[in-house]
Amino acid sequence: MDSSRQLLQYILSGLSNGAIYALIGFGFAIIHNATGIINFAQGEFVMLGGMLTIFFLVFLHLPLGPAIVLAITIATLVGIAFERLTIRPLKNVKPLNLIIITIGASIFIRGAAMLIWGKDTHALPAFSGNDPLYIAGATILPQHLWIFGISVLIIILNKVFFNYTIIGKAMRACAYNSYAASLVGIDVKTMVLLSFVISSAIGSMAGIIIAPLTMTSYDVGIMLGLKGFCAVIIGGMSSGLGTILGGLLLGLLESLGAGYISASYKDAIAFIILLLILFIRPEGLFKKKETERV
Repeated sequence: MDSSRQLLQYILSGLSNGAIYALIGFGFAIIHNATGIINFAQGEFVMLGGMLTIFFLVFLHLPLGPAIVLAITIATLVGIAFERLTIRPLKNVKPLNLIIITIGASIFIRGAAMLIWGKDTHALPAFSGNDPLYIAGATILPQHLWIFGISVLIIILNKVFFNYTIIGKAMRACAYNSYAASLVGIDVKTMVLLSFVISSAIGSMAGIIIAPLTMTSYDVGIMLGLKGFCAVIIGGMSSGLGTILGGLLLGLLESLGAGYISASYKDAIAFIILLLILFIRPEGLFKKKETERV
């Protein structure tokens, strides 16, 4: 493979991974903008999406479509229970305490998944086969196209929801100033619950579409969650274009670093980038004024 085709291969792989990181980052951003919480349990919803889909496929022998719908539904119900049982009862709690609670929830969900499904690694069947497609000499699997397509669809729906629906605008109002939003009749608690619903659904969908490529297990959410967090930090805690660009940039740099330096450093690259961003521009590379909490 010549250098140009090799570069294109790395770029395609990086964009595919970056789209997943952006989706996971959306979950972080949506909850943070509604509540001020950094939800470090977000990666576990990615894990739940993949593991639940495999459970319904293998053990209940459901078709892929219904298995995916049920997996997203149950992961979303877990997100609702998480908000109702651990976040809503707390009042006037310091942000650090809330972060510790989300870490504890992450450990609990991961431990429960290990007890239910064991430590084995599982793979979902590809949505439309494993025959590679060729683009300018580089190869891409059909599953990558599913990742791109579903990611673009979720991004568009996210944009439409937050900018053109009453509920979406109410959630944005809570992000800017929850007290002022409550004064004009917005139910802030409901908006917070809705933020957990959306982030859980998006996270589980991300876990489902990546599972045919990377496989899944009870602990897969740790690294994916951290990389999604890196993406949203690069994007300035934005639930919009910033996180998309942050995820794509992270995926590209990770893929190029693994290809030209060493695959052993693939995971380390994400955290090196995160540290550099925090030192040089802690507000994020793509920070926008509308994402600031007033």
